[in-house]
Amino acid sequence: MEITGKIIAVLPERGGISKTGNEWKMQEYVLETHEQYPRKMCFNVFGADKIAQFNIQAGEEMTVSFDINAREYNGRWYNDIRAWKVERGVAPAAATAAPYEAAPQVNAPKVSAPDFSAQNETDDLPF
Repeated sequence: MEITGKIIAVLPERGGISKTGNEWKMQEYVLETHEQYPRKMCFNVFGADKIAQFNIQAGEEMTVSFDINAREYNGRWYNDIRAWKVERGVAPAAATAAPYEAAPQVNAPKVSAPDFSAQNETDDLPF
């Protein structure tokens, strides 16, 4: 999946040591869309190499490609939105499209509605 918008927050980098003894780093960012009713999404970038490669800064316009995964911890479920690709700048089609825009119309044959006003004027209804 992907989303386009402006980075409005860069959260502090976090890190630690995994159970296997490997060091890990992760950084979270908040992106705001440009829709009529803007939405915010917090996503993360995992790995020191990806954090350095993407070099995301506050105020940048970008399209973020991401995967969503859920995990359970102590009986509660948490969503994880992990970016795997970022493209700087706004894609023209993505920036102007409405989030729930109707699908394009298909060229279907035109069917005219029957004209009930020209039929019998008597009221046949039983109620």
